[in-house]
Order: sequence, then structure tokens, then C-alpha cells
Amino acid sequence: MSFFASYTFTLIHVALSLIGIVAGLVVLFGLLKNDPLNGWTLWFLVTTVATTLTGFLFPFGGFTPAIGTGIVSSLVLAPTLLARYTFQLAGAWRWIYVVGAVVSLYLNCFVLVVQAFLKVPPLHALAPQGTEPPFVLAQGVVLVLFVIAGFLAVRRFHPAATQPELAPG
Repeated sequence: MSFFASYTFTLIHVALSLIGIVAGLVVLFGLLKNDPLNGWTLWFLVTTVATTLTGFLFPFGGFTPAIGTGIVSSLVLAPTLLARYTFQLAGAWRWIYVVGAVVSLYLNCFVLVVQAFLKVPPLHALAPQGTEPPFVLAQGVVLVLFVIAGFLAVRRFHPAATQPELAPG
């Protein structure tokens, strides 16, 4: 058995995901309060990138929804990282960063809900196919909350684009 199919690798991937979600929720709170929370942001982005990358290392046969989510996550994270660390949130890069950070966190939470309905027996009993109303409702609520949070974050997060504190470290 390959390391990438092992229980240990799965635990590492899940731990990265959970750390990314917790850090991302803190970052989202910071965006809503117009606070860049540089250290939390670095943790969020590093663990989210690591979650995405490790997701591609699991053995798979053909295209799967997980691979699709990983591709979307990669496409969102690239401009988000550029906006934050290369362009220092200047001009349009501010909202590109905010939208990218919120979408990246949403994707992590979307997968968390999927995995909860797959792995937690009481939830799985409610939606064994992942298409039943409880699953759809849960995903819908998560989506609506992130759309609202994203809208508010774009409106409220306006740090000075030239602040040296935006640099990593």
C-alpha cells in the first residue's frame, strides 16, 4: 500500500483541512472587522494550499468530484495568494483577495459538510446518497452564509494597500 493511500496520510490531510477551516474562520472575522490578521492569514493560506495539494495525492481512478473541487480550489488560491503577497491588496487586488479567501474557506467547509454526511452515522442516515433534502439544506445554508459574509467582507475590508504589515512574517 502506498503512503498516499494510508490512514496516516488521510489524518494529515484532515488535520490540515481542519486547521485551515479554523484559521479561515478567524481570518473571515478579521475581514469583517477590517483587520488583516497577518499571522492567521498565513496559517489559513498555507494549510488551505497544503490541503488542496495533498488532496491530489490520494490514489484515484479518473475524474472525481474531489479532483474537480481541488482544481477549482487551485484556480481560486492562485490569484488570492498573488493579491495578498505580491500585489499587497492594491486596487482591485483587495477585493480579489477577499473573494478568493472567502471562496477558499467556503470550499473547505463545503467538503467538510460532504465528509460529515459521508462519515458521521446519524448524518449519513439522513442523506445516504448525498442528494436528500437534509444534505441539500445543509449545503444551501452554508452557501448562503458565505455569500452574505463575502459580500460584507468586500464592503468592510479596506486596509491601506501600502502597509508593510501585509508582507508575510
